[in-house]
Amino acid sequence: MSLRLLAALPFIGILLGVPFVNRTEPLVLGMPLVLAWIVMWVVLTAAIMAIVYRLDPINREPLNDAGEVQS
Repeated sequence: MSLRLLAALPFIGILLGVPFVNRTEPLVLGMPLVLAWIVMWVVLTAAIMAIVYRLDPINREPLNDAGEVQS
């Protein structure tokens, strides 16, 4: 799976998913379904961005003293 596609998942989940869950019932943890959906994607966004950061090859290259990637 491409890192760009993985990074686009939160955008897709929030933007395209909300019209499908735009209901007040059922309640999820006391929140309307649409609010629970958005909160879930906010949490998932942090997890997905951490995964993208770990999988990004540029983060594996050593840094010099100035904090720049060595060539």
